[in-house]
Amino acid sequence: MTKTHTVTGQDLREMFAASTNWLEKSSADIDVLNVFPVPDGDTGTNMLLTMRSTMEEAYRAPDHSATAVADAMAKGALMGARGNSGVILSQIIRGLAKGLTGKENISGADLAAALKEASENAYRGISNPVEGTILTVMKEAARAAQEQVDKGNDDPVQVMEAAVATANEAVANTPRLLKVLREAGVVDAGGQGLYTILDGCLRYLKGEAEGMRFRKPQIIVSDVTSTKQVGRISPKEEIPYGYCTEFMIKGQELDIDYIRKRLVKKGESLIVVGDPTAIRVHIHALSPGDVITFATKLGTLHQVSMRNMDEQHQDFLEMQHDKSPAADTGIIAVVSGDGLTDVFKSLGAAAIVQGGQTMNPSIKDLLTAVEGIDADKVIILPNNKNVILTASKVQELTQKNIEVVPSETIPAGVAALLAFDYEANLKTNTEIMKSALSNVRSIEITKAARSTQMGNLKISRKQPIGFLDGDLVAVGDSDIKVVEKIFARINLKNSQVLTIYYGGDADPEESSALGAQIREKYPHLQIEVIRGGQPHYNYIISVE
Repeated sequence: MTKTHTVTGQDLREMFAASTNWLEKSSADIDVLNVFPVPDGDTGTNMLLTMRSTMEEAYRAPDHSATAVADAMAKGALMGARGNSGVILSQIIRGLAKGLTGKENISGADLAAALKEASENAYRGISNPVEGTILTVMKEAARAAQEQVDKGNDDPVQVMEAAVATANEAVANTPRLLKVLREAGVVDAGGQGLYTILDGCLRYLKGEAEGMRFRKPQIIVSDVTSTKQVGRISPKEEIPYGYCTEFMIKGQELDIDYIRKRLVKKGESLIVVGDPTAIRVHIHALSPGDVITFATKLGTLHQVSMRNMDEQHQDFLEMQHDKSPAADTGIIAVVSGDGLTDVFKSLGAAAIVQGGQTMNPSIKDLLTAVEGIDADKVIILPNNKNVILTASKVQELTQKNIEVVPSETIPAGVAALLAFDYEANLKTNTEIMKSALSNVRSIEITKAARSTQMGNLKISRKQPIGFLDGDLVAVGDSDIKVVEKIFARINLKNSQVLTIYYGGDADPEESSALGAQIREKYPHLQIEVIRGGQPHYNYIISVE
């Protein structure tokens, strides 16, 4: 998005679409934060599913005004809300829509007012609001946004920057406000999810949408020390949790306050949100039948769900008892160049071994990295065909379980890493990542070290040459001419994304110009230029 002093309805939709993709990258990490007492132990997943429903409806908005898009989002959020966190998120989005009523475009002041309404609406939907949760994070973010407006700042980007920075601090502070988080040594999962969504919106507003593909959201860590280990919770401490009961009531002239009043004594964690024609209910009840019986008298029930939380809690205790501290899968990537190192780390690589063309790492180098990470299952990405055999020898020297995904190029390694599924086991992930290798074409541009002739290619010393998937296929008088010759070999009509990593010796301005030339000739491609910092190769280009 270009810098502007207002946000259009289309911008509103696209910034939340970007934030949904941003949330998807960390939904599994957010799920892990739900350590006690587990009833709604999949906060990240529930928030993601809620946002997907939100965005499906957003693209059906009758026009592109901010109010039309926001109203559609509110409808989608209500209909698709999942779990405690999803229902609260839907209430936040509904409040945001209320705050944007009648707005064609959004100023900084409009945004602050909408965030304030989102916070207040979320609190109204909860029977017993608890501080140290997503509610607190939303409230603090809205407060920071309004403070910017009070100072005379009407720029939506700067208002959002203040909101996101404060949301970060609020998430880190949740263990100080909520004992159960302090005992478990984690931040609130719902608050983390909301921060991720707001952060994704901000990144879009700042024009960073393309760069988000090669980053992962920050999981906030509090400086509050855990007071006890969750895995040591004794069954003697258990209390009956009952059933996590969710449903939607559809009818006419439904009274939210009346429904909330009748249900408040029938369970815990009650949330009642919606409008006179559709109301979403979430409650933890020992006798869910009584709740359902009452609800059926008001209208028709839809999306009914009941989960036994006592079983969930027992499963959780057993999982914690059996869990090894190094049970997760760690990924080690062979990379050369500080920019590429940052790319792989941001995508979740646990360790980087410096190396690549002309600098192949030894078995000892790889073994040291394997033993140095806190994981008993390890996937190695060689990112160079000359490193694959070396990597395969590491298994013989360690007790850890090693798999090698035979990535021969940097783009292949990135594609494999993007395909990694945090919820899958080692074998499945290895298969998924191997499969992803075929989804990307790799182009490498360098200069010839000597004069030679390769087949039909007559090459002079220091002349630009180009490789396609490891095969030397082009020579030319300039990098761009070599790139064009290689593009002629690829059906770019079926491609969607092109990423240019420029090397340590490449000129940043020339690299940007190269990206602009490609963008002009192939306008359907999503193009990003990233500093890779790699030696020897002026450009490494990924085509997906």
